[in-house]
Amino acid sequence: MRTTILALTLAAGLPALAQMNAPAITGHPSSCNFPGVQYPRIEDDSRVTFHFTAPSAQKVQLSIVSKTFDMVKGDDGVWTYTSEPQAPGYHNYWMLVDGAILLDPNTQAYIGYGHMCNGFEVPSPQESFYDLKDVPHGNVLLKNYFAKETTNGWRHIFVYTPPGYEANTSTRYPVLYLQHGGGEDQRVWTEMGHANLIMDNLIAEGKAKPFIIVMETSAVAGAGGPGMGGPRRAGGPAGGTNGAPPRGGPGGPGGRGGFPGMGGPGGGAYGQLMTKDLIPWIDSNFRTLADQPHRAMAGLSMGGMQTHNVTMANLDKFSHIGLFSGGTISTNEITNVVAFKQEVKVLFTSCGSLENPSGLKTAQDALDQVGVKCTVYVSPGTAHEWQTWRRSLHEFAPLLFQD
Repeated sequence: MRTTILALTLAAGLPALAQMNAPAITGHPSSCNFPGVQYPRIEDDSRVTFHFTAPSAQKVQLSIVSKTFDMVKGDDGVWTYTSEPQAPGYHNYWMLVDGAILLDPNTQAYIGYGHMCNGFEVPSPQESFYDLKDVPHGNVLLKNYFAKETTNGWRHIFVYTPPGYEANTSTRYPVLYLQHGGGEDQRVWTEMGHANLIMDNLIAEGKAKPFIIVMETSAVAGAGGPGMGGPRRAGGPAGGTNGAPPRGGPGGPGGRGGFPGMGGPGGGAYGQLMTKDLIPWIDSNFRTLADQPHRAMAGLSMGGMQTHNVTMANLDKFSHIGLFSGGTISTNEITNVVAFKQEVKVLFTSCGSLENPSGLKTAQDALDQVGVKCTVYVSPGTAHEWQTWRRSLHEFAPLLFQD
């Protein structure tokens, strides 16, 4: 009898022992996953664990922000990899299966690197400025317009209208034209950058004036081609790192003769498209304050370079300039300091602390010596990535249209 009782007692304790010895479940699924999908999984220490099912594959690799890592195949045909700790914010990734670029079918797809990618988001416990909150929200509209004067074709744009735009039908608003980086398009500032949520939160906190944001693709057919950079390579981006200039100079390896729509009279082909088609269409179809003091332009990386070219060629149309990881403006470009100071109300440059902040500060000092104010923001602990650009917009927006 005692033996039976002891056996039953031990049997009853086995599940508890098994639970005690089982590895603790940590982390959480990425917010970019489809509902119910556990991987990619963001671990408590900011490492990311990936699973990919490919039983017949000989080799599966994972590319995170264009850096490639080998995955390990299990007996069940599932390939796994756990990364090093990742920086807060959004990151692109994709799979390389026997050399072919494939998407992870369990997560959302986003544009980047000149092709579709997957993404994951590492939370930043100290930051909530780009989170969805219980505040009044603006709208993001997808619009099409016909660029009759320049490309003679249809263009697709995203337009953010601030909270109250539909209700306050007599109110007119300033406009920010916000550009993407290389290998991207008009979607990224809302999908990865959360520009609309950043603005909703800033406006709700009373830290920024309400304004319209127009997000266009910088590519202009016939001026660098509709694509972004050089030829696509397995395991790498189409000509450069995310939002970065293509490697090997303009156009990337085997390049196409320059960035799309960049360089030339009027700010290049894209500058001409903006001034002849896009801006007039926006001013005709939205309640804008259609003058130079109420018009801004900013962009990340390649979009910052494009902003530089367009605004410096059209200072009669733009009064606020933002270059996010997109260089700066040098003193030798300013032919008339007095006129520049009258026309440009805000000049803002930024980058991550892991990029080249010393270059921005050197340029800032030179501008200061001739009496031109330039605000420099350095994002702590970030590189050429979305957390840098989210923070940059968060710092730039409150400076706009304040006088």
